[in-house]
Parts: sequence; structure tokens; C-alpha cells
Amino acid sequence: MVLLLAVAACQRQAPTPDPAKSAQSNTAPVVSPAAAPVRLQDVSESNQRYLVGISYPPSANKYPALAAELKKYSDAARRDLMQAVDGMESAPQSGPYDLSLNFTQLVDSPTVVAIAADGSSYTGGAHGSPLIARFVWLPRHGRLLTAKELVPNSADWAEISSYAREYLHTALSQRIDADPTDPAERAELLRSAGRMIDEGTAPEAANFAQFEPVLAPDGRIRALRFVFPPYQVGPYSDGTQSVLVPASVLLPNIAPDYRDLFIAG
Repeated sequence: MVLLLAVAACQRQAPTPDPAKSAQSNTAPVVSPAAAPVRLQDVSESNQRYLVGISYPPSANKYPALAAELKKYSDAARRDLMQAVDGMESAPQSGPYDLSLNFTQLVDSPTVVAIAADGSSYTGGAHGSPLIARFVWLPRHGRLLTAKELVPNSADWAEISSYAREYLHTALSQRIDADPTDPAERAELLRSAGRMIDEGTAPEAANFAQFEPVLAPDGRIRALRFVFPPYQVGPYSDGTQSVLVPASVLLPNIAPDYRDLFIAG
């Protein structure tokens, strides 16, 4: 009898299990399903309101994560076009809107892969809006190389900026001299276009976001070609401009993690 009473007392004093905690401990963790790999396919659509043409190099599917980045860019361009098409009834336009975007393979090596996106989107007006982007993929790292990662310190962009400015100012003078104008007009062109160059090449990573690696015979990078879309360093009529900056200028400013990608000397 005494033993039974003691057991009953212990049962009354034992803590009651928390149902929520029990359910939590017995429930397997929820795992989100992995996203399906992106498979890039060319796009060609046309109707009375819009035209869409997008092309990819077959080699882009070699790296699924890179393919996803290209798809993200083209999807954003297409989304902007379709928003304009949806509002077409409220805005006069002379013809169908259109999106033309071409991705091309620039470099395909074991250490560096580069793809260029060039095109335009027309949603009314005198001309289309340029679409210019460069994607530099590092297979061994499994990620894109950005200008901010390449040169992380703002002060280190000064030398690269100075090199690009000198080149662009020289090219501007040569273009103006090739089409003779009176001295006053020449001075105004140099002033206005020169100001765009200075602003568009300010020593900031954002101004050098689009770049193409140029490889040496041994596969290392001997230079970077920085690409500037229309309006960044000149008027629309000047088109896309670029500056080839050699590794000798770049290396002192490159982050240590990426210096082995470049050729020294």
C-alpha cells in the first residue's frame, strides 16, 4: 500500500509534456525543393503589338548557375517591354514595340568564361534603349566576378579611372578633328562631351561594371576591356565605347584573391 501511494505521488508531481514541443521534436525539418536547372533556349515571338528576339550561345548551358544569371537578365528586359506593351493603348506609337537581345560567347577557358549581352528595347521615341551587359564567370569559384570584388577599395579605382579618361579624351579629340568645325563649336563639343567622360569614368566600381577579359596565350588575363554604353561617356550618337586597360595597370589594384588570374609584367 505504501509503495503504491509513493508511485502515485511521483506521477502527480511529474511535469506534463508540452504538446507543441513534442510535435516539434517528432516533425522532420521542412526542406525546400531545389530549383530546376535553367535551360536556355532562343526566343522568337511576333504579333501586331510587339516583337521579341533573344538568342543564347549553346555553350552557356555548360554552367547552370551562369545560365540562370543570363535568364534573369533577359527576363527583366522582357518584363520591362511587356509593361510598356500593356500601356500601349494610352500612348501613341509608330509601330510595334520590340526587344532584340543577343548573348555571345567571348571567352571560354577553364579559369574564366565571359559572355556579352548586346541589344536594344524600343518602346517609342526616336530610338531604342541600349541593352549592354557583360558576365564574367569563374568556373573554379562557381560565381560571377564583379567589378566591386575585383577592385574592392574605392581608392584603387583612381589609376584605372585616369587611364580610361586619358584614352577617351584622346579619342574624342580625334573624332572632332576628323570632322572640321569652327573653333567655337569645337570647344563646346570638347567641353560637353569631356564632362560626360569625366562623370562616366569617376573612380567608382559602378562606372566600370561592364568588362571583358582579354586572354594571353597561356590563358591568363592580359587586359580588361571596359565597356561603356551610350550616354555614359558620350552622346547616343557615339554608340558603345570601350577602353582596353592592360594588366600592368590593373594588377597593383586587384584584390589578392584574383591576381593569379592575370599575367604579370
